[in-house]
Amino acid sequence: MTTSSPETDQPTSVAVAVTLAEAPMRQARNSAALWIATGRSRGHEVVRCRGFVAVDGGERAGVRVLIQEPDLDPGELAELGELVRRAAGPVNAEDPFSSTDLSHLGMRNWQMPVMLRQPGPVDEPAMDVIRVQRPEDLQAAERIVIEGFELTGFEPYRPGELFPMDLIGQPGVDVFVASHDGVAAGACVSVVDEGIGSHYWVATSSAFRSRGVGRAVMLGALAPLADLPVTLTASKLGRPLYESLGYTVAAPSTWWASTPATP
Repeated sequence: MTTSSPETDQPTSVAVAVTLAEAPMRQARNSAALWIATGRSRGHEVVRCRGFVAVDGGERAGVRVLIQEPDLDPGELAELGELVRRAAGPVNAEDPFSSTDLSHLGMRNWQMPVMLRQPGPVDEPAMDVIRVQRPEDLQAAERIVIEGFELTGFEPYRPGELFPMDLIGQPGVDVFVASHDGVAAGACVSVVDEGIGSHYWVATSSAFRSRGVGRAVMLGALAPLADLPVTLTASKLGRPLYESLGYTVAAPSTWWASTPATP
């Protein structure tokens, strides 16, 4: 098996077996891979230690924290607290282990399930889905995600701020767009790292909701990952779709935010 390198963060290319009990750790690692790639592509500061990864995007993008271990030590908690206190923008923290209490930092919290899909066949999507390669398609995906997740911090819109072109050049990162009658209608991001796939930013334009766009873009993004175990963190609205695609709930993930979250 090809293994990842701490120096290069290169993703592995061979699937590994994953149990439901292991899914939170795998989701933690994959989320860190996404946000390290995102930070690099945006030129943002990336902070890495044993217990967490953080990306500081300034006033508009805010700080994203990815808890990596269930047992942060006092030094790590103090460093995380200092990041939160000095943040110029919103702070969002993801804890797949639901073990780190950040309430003392004035953050609110809620839970969403980590879900796992084992390798298996993937149906054909009912509409066109492309893997993004052109700047105009990446901007279409960017606009859909900003609208779908109500990312007001990225308004007024600045092309390439959320999804710089360099993002799709990062190892293991792909962006997908689904089109409805020739119009970009849905988007998502997939990441492969350490033999595991995961999905993020699954969004549908408000003009095309309830038309099967979310299912289509998920199927299109799952097709290249059919031979891999795949994780994700599901919203309440998204969970029924993911269950219909073969995902199973593994454990609750706790999310913390200083403002409305940006999953």
